[in-house]
Amino acid sequence: MTSRVDIEEDIVARFAPSPNGLLHMGHAYAAVIAHDFARERGGRFLLRIEDIDIARSKPEFVDAILADLRWLGLDWDEEIIFQSQRFDDYAAAIEKLKSRELLYPCFCSRSDIRAAQSKGGEIAGPDGPIYPGTCRNLCHTEAAQRAKAESHNWRLNVSKAAAIAGLLTWQDERLGEQRADPQALGDVVLVPKDTPVSYHLAVTLDDARDAITHVVRGEDLFASTHIHRLLQAVLELPTPIYMHHRILLDETGGKLAKSRDSASLSVLRSAGADGKEIATNLRNRIFPVGISLSEA
Repeated sequence: MTSRVDIEEDIVARFAPSPNGLLHMGHAYAAVIAHDFARERGGRFLLRIEDIDIARSKPEFVDAILADLRWLGLDWDEEIIFQSQRFDDYAAAIEKLKSRELLYPCFCSRSDIRAAQSKGGEIAGPDGPIYPGTCRNLCHTEAAQRAKAESHNWRLNVSKAAAIAGLLTWQDERLGEQRADPQALGDVVLVPKDTPVSYHLAVTLDDARDAITHVVRGEDLFASTHIHRLLQAVLELPTPIYMHHRILLDETGGKLAKSRDSASLSVLRSAGADGKEIATNLRNRIFPVGISLSEA
């Protein structure tokens, strides 16, 4: 399949935060790396707000994201992209996958999955426990009848999709050529019960639509690329070059995260800290006390 950089000379990278909380130092590091990657190569840098989770996405968090990026001295090209304006595109791709019988409804609750895993032995994947495939082999009639009455996710039949796609690879700027192994993640959810589309499908479609040539993101998302590469193949989308950079860790060695109450940029900004100085320090790998860079 043709790589995007084979048909377009311009480098296009992006930063794509979710407005379900305040940005922290880990986000700042990721934004600086993606921004500088594009700018140093004379390319474009796009800002995409990944607000597919309508229930948790808040306008005040969008405002904070924009303020934080400007405070860091980062700019972006073109209009800000909002995923919530693209639900029709996602729905069309979902119907395409359904028409090829690459998606199946899953009626399992979290407790159902835990029970199935405890009986058969939990299989760990690079992105967490692998779904045991309980609903994969339901007959079409039963699945269709249950789908009318029961809430459900739609999962990707990874084995079937992989058989269609064949051998897949991608190029990583830091790690070299990689062979995709989507089955290592199992049948991931592409349409959650309470959200129109999952991160996996939305980001894959958006990177193609936005003509992203280089996906510059943290190594914590490396495992997801196995699935994204598979979706690119079955949906006949171009494959960008990837660059999975190291991420910032807290004093316990865990990833900085909103859920861990990591210090927000908004707090630092409100306290009068110099955002441009912080960005410069991040470029020079000078981190606040208690924060370190993951191992190479």
